[in-house]
Amino acid sequence: MKNVTWSSRFSKEIDSEVLDFSQSLSIDIVLYRADIEVTIAHVEMLSNCGHITVTEQKKIINALKKVNKLAETGKLKWSVKYEDVHMNIENALVKLIGDVGKKIHLGRSRNDLITTDLRLYLRDFIDIYLDKIREIQLLIAKTALKHADSLFPGFTHMQVAQPVTFGHHLLAWGEMLYRDELRLQNNRELMNIMPLGSAALSGTSLKTDRKMVAKKLGFKTITKNSMDAVSDRDYVCDFAYANSMIMMHLSRICEELVLWMNPQFGLIDLDESFCTGSSIMPQKKNPDVAELIRGKTGGVYGNLIGLLTLLKGLPLTYNRDMQEDKSQILESIDTTLSCLSLLPRMISTMKLNEDKSIHIASGSFSTATDIAEYLSKKGMPFRTSHHVVGEIVKFCEKQDMQLIDLSLEKLQSFSKLITKDIYPILDPMISVQSRTGIGETSPKSVKKESNSIIKRLKKYGYK
Repeated sequence: MKNVTWSSRFSKEIDSEVLDFSQSLSIDIVLYRADIEVTIAHVEMLSNCGHITVTEQKKIINALKKVNKLAETGKLKWSVKYEDVHMNIENALVKLIGDVGKKIHLGRSRNDLITTDLRLYLRDFIDIYLDKIREIQLLIAKTALKHADSLFPGFTHMQVAQPVTFGHHLLAWGEMLYRDELRLQNNRELMNIMPLGSAALSGTSLKTDRKMVAKKLGFKTITKNSMDAVSDRDYVCDFAYANSMIMMHLSRICEELVLWMNPQFGLIDLDESFCTGSSIMPQKKNPDVAELIRGKTGGVYGNLIGLLTLLKGLPLTYNRDMQEDKSQILESIDTTLSCLSLLPRMISTMKLNEDKSIHIASGSFSTATDIAEYLSKKGMPFRTSHHVVGEIVKFCEKQDMQLIDLSLEKLQSFSKLITKDIYPILDPMISVQSRTGIGETSPKSVKKESNSIIKRLKKYGYK
């Protein structure tokens, strides 16, 4: 099969299997809107710099809009004969307006065009991500506010450690996602640099106005080195890493939902619409959505490693290897967005089993640290008070007792510093209420932080 893009230099036609193997249209076709938008801006610049006439500019742009409409309605005939989205669009343009359509590639290459298209495409997705992540943060903040006073067990090593509030635990999820938000904003900043005009690798001998094109496309600035501009995909890796971090956080959230829903914990229940049953065990209610989000995280990680491996040994400048970057990042986007859409809907159905939560949070000597701090406030060195409380816990375990069950006389046998004022601090709710600092677990702190998040998100239009 003859390739119409570059075949004049060759005496043989390209092998049909090679063409099918090397074409990227099946993947980069999703970039057609970005490609047309970039081309329109480029054509306006060519006209402004005197390389084409105003009449030609108008003719080309009107035709490009028709091509876009054909693509939108599914009427544009795509062909692997033209290898990629760029040449398919150019071919469609030439069919509409003739040779004048062949002028659009002046002063550019597919090398700088594809990376400009991709930056534009990914930038739009970052904005979609930011919207979804902020929506989840808002849901978490509102749910935390609702549960600011709900006692909940805090774990270390998956063992009950100290009592917290359920609202405080939920706000930990929110903090993870807030860092994801900041990470995405940084991604957008680094991505928002326009490489168009770098051409194949060395720029162009034509007088052009790259800053004009950058402004029309909403880029903050332009690249400073034409070789680097066409040869690196670090911004794709950055976004892949951001996807991986988001999925890691979603996976951790889902892991907790799976554990908490387990009858051995019995801390929460999820709506049946986000669960499935068993083909053989009629009693089962499985948290499959949470498990699948957890499972899909591995694929997103794999795409990041794939991209890093793809780029690690490439010499400057452009190499065809780079064509493979899009399949990996696009797959990560599909996966992450579907998870970001499902997770908040699932969380909104979550119901806390308050009785079970109080029971677990009150057991396992969860206020032992409070006793150690109580003794330290009375002058005992903390390491000593830590030892004393360890002895108290050991005694309780042997007697199958809880701390609250110990008489004052018995407590004083471990330390004379203990008086009757110790009993209030053995109450898990009192323990929680005493932690009023910034970022701590008291209802007061949770309410303050939740309202702060809600207030911050209001400036983005979320209510």
